[in-house]
Amino acid sequence: FKECAQCAAQPEAIKAFACVPGLRAAGALSCTERIMKMNTTVRNIPARPRAPVASAMLNEPVQIGLCKTICLSCNLRDLCVPCCALTRLEKDAAARMVFSRTRVRRGEHLYRCGERFGALFGVRYGFFKSVSLLKDGRDQVTGYAIAGDVMGVDGIGPERYACNTVALEDSEVCVLPFAGLLALAQEIPSLQRHFYKMMSREIVREQGVMLQLGSMNAEERLAMLLLDLSKRFAAHGCSSSEFNLPMTREEVGSYLGLKLATVSRTFSKFQDDGLIAVQQKFIRIRDRVRLELV
Repeated sequence: FKECAQCAAQPEAIKAFACVPGLRAAGALSCTERIMKMNTTVRNIPARPRAPVASAMLNEPVQIGLCKTICLSCNLRDLCVPCCALTRLEKDAAARMVFSRTRVRRGEHLYRCGERFGALFGVRYGFFKSVSLLKDGRDQVTGYAIAGDVMGVDGIGPERYACNTVALEDSEVCVLPFAGLLALAQEIPSLQRHFYKMMSREIVREQGVMLQLGSMNAEERLAMLLLDLSKRFAAHGCSSSEFNLPMTREEVGSYLGLKLATVSRTFSKFQDDGLIAVQQKFIRIRDRVRLELV
């Protein structure tokens, strides 16, 4: 159709939207209105119903126990379960190792001291601290765990967990029922040897902490903690020179047997000497050789 006289006489900016009604005859349609009437089909789309969201649900711990982890396809299999160098029968047995995962938010307990032992926990990501309650009511940090570590070994003997384990950041663990692991260890001898090695590492680590508390000064204790973290992050495929330390200065002091002021002063001295760079919880080792000589 031809453009109406009213539209032809108007600027392009006005024609882009519609003719001004006062500029055309009463009851006449503009070009834009005629095009819309010819080509536009209007549909009424019903609104999609939404389920009500309770505000309390937002504060509940996130549990993803229905999500399963197959050990042979897990990226932490070489640290948690020895799935390499297995025979064909052992691989078939390892393929049946399917465990649930659960998320633990920062500040939440994974398990508490005195709870009945039933499972080990492999850390998929995150950072945990182990805390024991002293007789005078104070909390003593006795250990920490990062991705690839297995927690709960201390509960195998007494059949109850010996400490509280708290997430220092949002984390995720793989729940390993101990009864199922024992049954699989009968089919996979290397799995049983792996348990022995894992418990041996825990004993050696506890002996190292006793050595720190008994014979090292403040600088030596902090240097050993930073180097131990660096070594463990490197073993898990992370950077050995740059990492986050979610533990507060007070928690570091509790673990190393030092006062808060001593920990802060030692961190500052290391930074002034060019051994490390500290920015809040971010740690960068600048001179590893000198740090090892502390």
